[in-house]
Amino acid sequence: MSSLSKSAKFPLFILMLNLFIALLGQGMVIPILPEYLKQFNAAGAAAGYLIAAFGAAQFIFSPVGGQLSDRLGRKPMLIAGLLLTVISDLMFAVGNTLTILYIARFIGGIGVGIMVPANMAYVADMTTPDTRAKGMGYLGASMNLGMVLGPGLGGLIAELGIRIPYFFAGALGFVAMLLCFFMPETLPREMRAAAGLPDRKESVTGMIRNSFRTSYFQYLLLILIITFGLMNYETVYALFVEQKYGYDAAQISVLITVGAVIGIIVQVWLLDRFIKRLGEMKLIRISLVMTAAALLLMLFTVNLGYLLLVSGLFFAFNAFLRPTLSTIIANAAGDRQGYAAGLSTTYTSIGSILGPVIAGQLFDWHIHMPYILGAGILASALFLTLHAPKTHQKRTAAHD
Repeated sequence: MSSLSKSAKFPLFILMLNLFIALLGQGMVIPILPEYLKQFNAAGAAAGYLIAAFGAAQFIFSPVGGQLSDRLGRKPMLIAGLLLTVISDLMFAVGNTLTILYIARFIGGIGVGIMVPANMAYVADMTTPDTRAKGMGYLGASMNLGMVLGPGLGGLIAELGIRIPYFFAGALGFVAMLLCFFMPETLPREMRAAAGLPDRKESVTGMIRNSFRTSYFQYLLLILIITFGLMNYETVYALFVEQKYGYDAAQISVLITVGAVIGIIVQVWLLDRFIKRLGEMKLIRISLVMTAAALLLMLFTVNLGYLLLVSGLFFAFNAFLRPTLSTIIANAAGDRQGYAAGLSTTYTSIGSILGPVIAGQLFDWHIHMPYILGAGILASALFLTLHAPKTHQKRTAAHD
């Protein structure tokens, strides 16, 4: 598989740095949210609604953001998205009512909703079909690294004051936004003009309905399913491990961090090699089976080493799935990279909303149920890999 060109390495580095900073800022505020909400005499329910507000905004605006990146260019959408996350963080830092916090999170969801599709489209623009998986893998790794380091950093900065991490996250986002001005635009002006303006009536329902007719619809469904599986796993993980093993917060933090680091290693050093050896389709099928198996292995109580092994197994094969699917969708999208990336982010948002809600309800019923359901859904998703898009079949015929 070819290496990334020199001209692609610098903007890809800035994209990775931007996503790392943006996700670091988002991750920093997670551990202090429960304590922060005590200032408003609010607790779990409010935290759930704040997460839902973020996911809902991302769900609504991702398709529009993807279309606008095809119409206006990738760079303006990256800058606009980061600016909105900065505004969101600062509003959260100075907010004195729950209403302001909800508005702030909704604005942050809009920012991520229009930024992520532009990021994915940017990578698709500056890579070839042979180097695209490597580019997508690097993006995924930078996001994972930000999410891994964010909570720990947020906890440390919170020692200076409960609102300080939000100011710090806003400052990081502002730096990321400034870095975007040094990036070249990857979408030619003539292609922007040809894209046309997005139809507001098609912002969500129309675009989802139209996505049924795309050649890569089954892969959008797979994006939804693997996001659902990941959120199913992560939402109740701390509660599950605490009840089943009696581990404290420090031990749980180590488990999650080790798993995320394994995911980063997979996306940076192993993804490209595995795709070259197996092909995208075979790698997706193996990863679906292994992630489903890992969820079922969670049901057995052994010891810390066993739990580390099973968690690492899940994170490793989950890390193969998303960038590989993003690559297939990008290869099948032709000149509508922003549109496809927007749809991909929308289907991710649906999984992010459904996963936590269903996992929480099932966990209250029986602690094993979220993992049993997750395993069943991931395994049944294999039927979605039976038919590849026409643009993709030619490239994987030699592998399958």
